[in-house]
Amino acid sequence: MRNKLISMEEAVKQYTWDGMTFAHGGALPVGSDCIAFFREMVRQGVKDINCISNCNTQGSNLLAAAGQMKRMEVGFSGLEVYGFANGLKRMVESGKTILEDYSNGAIPLRLMGGALGWPFVPTFINTGGDQEWCSADDPESYPNTKKMPEIKDPFTGKRMGAFKSLNPDVAAIHVTMADIYGNAIMLGTEWSRFELSRAAKKVVLQADFIVDTDCMRQFPNLVRIPDLCVDAVVYWPMGVWPACSTGVYDSDEEHFFLMNSMLKTEEGTQEYISKYVTSYKTPEAFAEVIGKEKVKALTNTATAFLMDPYRKWIKSDQEIKQLMEGR
Repeated sequence: MRNKLISMEEAVKQYTWDGMTFAHGGALPVGSDCIAFFREMVRQGVKDINCISNCNTQGSNLLAAAGQMKRMEVGFSGLEVYGFANGLKRMVESGKTILEDYSNGAIPLRLMGGALGWPFVPTFINTGGDQEWCSADDPESYPNTKKMPEIKDPFTGKRMGAFKSLNPDVAAIHVTMADIYGNAIMLGTEWSRFELSRAAKKVVLQADFIVDTDCMRQFPNLVRIPDLCVDAVVYWPMGVWPACSTGVYDSDEEHFFLMNSMLKTEEGTQEYISKYVTSYKTPEAFAEVIGKEKVKALTNTATAFLMDPYRKWIKSDQEIKQLMEGR
């Protein structure tokens, strides 16, 4: 096994490119997504991205607002209590981003199909309505017969729909803990991160903590993403901010509303990028941007006890620095 621990800047530079199909993994728009990875893609100007999202989050909202998302296949595009995703909404309405609508049932099924090597997935969901018959890729064709073609069950003769399986070029997946080889444990709702880690051609983990491999050996049943699936590991505390990471920190509701409000306009987006994207380069500087008092308040979470069984294996910042230098 090799040490896969690299910097965020290096991960985005090495594993992303213009025009790629990119997928991200998290749980709900307010849950654990790789938002720090999105910020770095915005910083490096990766563009014309085809984004695969079980749920849109503030990360994909930012990427769209910055004009770097060409197309999106999504299961849910809102931000729940925080309203419409204003950056994504603005770009879709302007015609700069194509939004192909599916559901939170469809995207995991399509990722499962990709993970299993299937060319398509038979389905009864999303059928019989505009999610089947309307396609943003071909809006003039209605009812569209290519987005979800009708197929016949060879055993019963019953008619059903078919989803095209998904094999993204790159997936960035937030996890609670990872070792340097890419074994990972996730606390909280998992959503499609299991399937995504198997379906994507390249996988980068963004981790709240780097832990000793003995942690993974102690809890092998919790290692939902093994090292065999992973190409790189990035250590980035508070990497989900302003969303939450179960057991580590809560959502920053104030910033959630602020961010979505700023992304509503081009001017606000550029101001946001200047203040919260290009103003730092290291995890330490990122924490300063959030603010020490805010970090302290958010990490004083009622779910912190969930991390107690794993704390003795957590690597210190100094140990992580040495591991990265020794690669």
